Amino acid sequence: MADDDESRTNLLEKNEACPGCIIDQTKRQQQGVPYLHLSFIWLVSLCTALPISSLFPYLYFMIRDFGIAKQEEDIGFYAGFVGSSFMIGRALTSIFWGKLADRYGRKPIILIGTFSVIIFNTLFGLSTSFWLAVSFRFLLGCFNCLLGVIRAYASEVVSEEYNALSLSVVSTSRGIGLILGPAIGGYLAQPAEKYPNIFSQSSIFGRLPYFLPSLVISVYATGVFIACWWLPETLHTRCGIARGRLNDDESRGEGLDDQKIISKPSLLRNLPLMAIIIVYCVFSLQEIAYSEIFSLWAVSDRSYGGLSFSSQDVGQVLAISGLGLLLFQLLVYPPLKKALGLLVLIRLSAVLLIPLLSCYPYIALLSGMTLHLVINCASILKNALSISLVTGLFIMLNKAVPQNQRGAANGISMTAMSVFKSFGPAGGGALFSWAQKRQDASFLPGENLAP
Repeated sequence: MADDDESRTNLLEKNEACPGCIIDQTKRQQQGVPYLHLSFIWLVSLCTALPISSLFPYLYFMIRDFGIAKQEEDIGFYAGFVGSSFMIGRALTSIFWGKLADRYGRKPIILIGTFSVIIFNTLFGLSTSFWLAVSFRFLLGCFNCLLGVIRAYASEVVSEEYNALSLSVVSTSRGIGLILGPAIGGYLAQPAEKYPNIFSQSSIFGRLPYFLPSLVISVYATGVFIACWWLPETLHTRCGIARGRLNDDESRGEGLDDQKIISKPSLLRNLPLMAIIIVYCVFSLQEIAYSEIFSLWAVSDRSYGGLSFSSQDVGQVLAISGLGLLLFQLLVYPPLKKALGLLVLIRLSAVLLIPLLSCYPYIALLSGMTLHLVINCASILKNALSISLVTGLFIMLNKAVPQNQRGAANGISMTAMSVFKSFGPAGGGALFSWAQKRQDASFLPGENLAP
């Protein structure tokens, strides 16, 4: 039996045509941190984060310039549909792309995802009407298959020793996306107005004031697309033994000589998993609605309870809070989790978010440097609490299922989360628009309604 195991191992090692076998052999020989693989994961994760986070600082002004809103209070209503269209597209296709990645490999799906950012993100920046913007965001969501696939890829391309590190790179890259994305959108939107010495009103960036941030992100996506041609594949696509049995056997801790077929328990009957996914979906709905409402609220006039910020001011706040999130992830969260425990930290974060968000209407009463200081501190604290909750839920989700079902479990959570997030921007925008029309209401006036 030992000779049989050795012969099969040698067969896998010698099968140079199978990319999965090659990666497995590389992992066995791996010494030190796999910086090259982590770099690929970081680049792709950032590529999927930038188009989402860069939109919010200038979305209010974009909808205003389209002229579809008959009055200023209706801008938030239409802005919500632009944000929701992306999530609807991703919810409809997440399972489809996941199945293709399991059948044809991770690399081709990652290439398709990065190429879709180049095309549809550029077209979104060139949009001249509300319906064009909604359509291109929807198509971007339909082809945005990167997040789920890169999470699976991150767990496969490195050895078990560096598995946690590779998955944390995905989260850290998202944190950096929360810094760079809003900064790109806030500082580069409407460049002819902000930098008239560089961009004239007659130039393409003057006629299409929201094209420049989309172009910058598309150029980055082009670089990622080119780099991903050298991305090593992790799926066993050309090895019958490995493709049919190796991954399942290793994930169950069984030897290759075990010929028994063990049926996998239904994930839908895993009550702890379903409970975690439900909590994650509800929080995701709140999080995307907050992102939508915060930007609309910040740029709204003070007569409507807003802050009268420019898109540049909003981008600055989001970038500073994103930097605070990155530092919190790297320096504060690990010892905090160790000291309090995972479940206590999740519950504490959820409880503290309620009074924090309730304080936002009173922040609008401030002005000058005090306003900027308080809103930045509140945003940093909000991001820190949110990432504590989300990270804890992901850890619990992965612990709720065996290793050979983690990809499917994360796929279900992605689909469910996208469905909930598709309602967030539209619901948040509609709520914000309604709140602006209730400024003088005696019960739940507008300034207290949206938070």
